[in-house]
Amino acid sequence: MDQDSVSSVSSLQALAKLLADPEEEDSDDNDFGSHSSSVSTVGPGNIGPAKKAEPTVTPDVKSGNSKDIWNTEEVPEGSEFDDIWDPREQPEYEILFKQQVGAEDIFLGMSRKNPSTACCEDMLIKIKLPDTKSSDITLDIQDKILDLRTPKKKLLLHLPHPVDSKNGKACFISEKETLEVTLRMKREFDFINFA
Repeated sequence: MDQDSVSSVSSLQALAKLLADPEEEDSDDNDFGSHSSSVSTVGPGNIGPAKKAEPTVTPDVKSGNSKDIWNTEEVPEGSEFDDIWDPREQPEYEILFKQQVGAEDIFLGMSRKNPSTACCEDMLIKIKLPDTKSSDITLDIQDKILDLRTPKKKLLLHLPHPVDSKNGKACFISEKETLEVTLRMKREFDFINFA
């Protein structure tokens, strides 16, 4: 035998010894057949120290109607409006933020307002609706969802901030064929920004 085959045989035996079960380490057989059963059961999970078995966790079953498939908390808001089979295209839109400033804000800097969206009170959504009459527009606004439908266009928009859905203003400008929706934002820390 030449030197390369001897070193490869010894390296294979050393590898088989590493992969063997700790109980079988006491036997120093050169027979590869004795290690074949332990080598075949070894996988990537066997590398490293032995792991303790983790207890299985059973999911909490909440009381309620046993025929329910999911809880209402698990369904994301606005998913009832999603309709992937609707062939109408989505109109172009842009979201702008507005803030009310006065002379004391601009010249004197007396309030804590700055140009960031954190200091804006209103959200303005401009939606381009070509070849549409104002009577064909159906608009539904919820706290985080704007749903607009026309015979040719459909827009389901998840709003970046919660809004006051009861007090908003919509205006269709027929010359520009644009619907402008102004919504007052409701945010958790607005009392700090607008104090």
